[in-house]
Amino acid sequence: MRAILRLLPLALVGLLTACDPSQVYEKNTDLKSPAGDPYVWAVQDKPTFEFEIQDTTQRYDVYFNVRNASAYEYYNLYVKHTLLGPDGKPMSRLLHQMLLLDPQTGEPRGNGTGDIYDHQFLALPNQRFPLAGQYKIMLEQYMRQDQLPGIMAVGVRVAKHSAGK
Repeated sequence: MRAILRLLPLALVGLLTACDPSQVYEKNTDLKSPAGDPYVWAVQDKPTFEFEIQDTTQRYDVYFNVRNASAYEYYNLYVKHTLLGPDGKPMSRLLHQMLLLDPQTGEPRGNGTGDIYDHQFLALPNQRFPLAGQYKIMLEQYMRQDQLPGIMAVGVRVAKHSAGK
């Protein structure tokens, strides 16, 4: 029991530092091939993320999260997004190039240990959401390869925009 009481302050500090008051939404999806092979992003797999926007006066930053294994064969990743408003109408469609490795040295970018690396890319900075309600954003890999091995997970993070960033 005393061991638990000694760890309680450490757990509370960890919990408090993990909270981000600007974060509105964050979710990640693990990827696997249609055959069930892990860490493969199939071209037909288009993860869709739904998030709620209440404050239409606030600006937001939308990030894309990517987790890759060191066995990923390319230095970059092309991802196309489609953002739909609460009325179901498309708000934006863009192609993004994300650098997972340094193109010159091949050194991994992002945070990681061992052979797994996490990246967070600012995809839609200072985004305005004109209607209150449920928004959807769909991600598609655009690498001209039906089965893209080495991409473990993708996700979306929405945070309140801060002018000081």
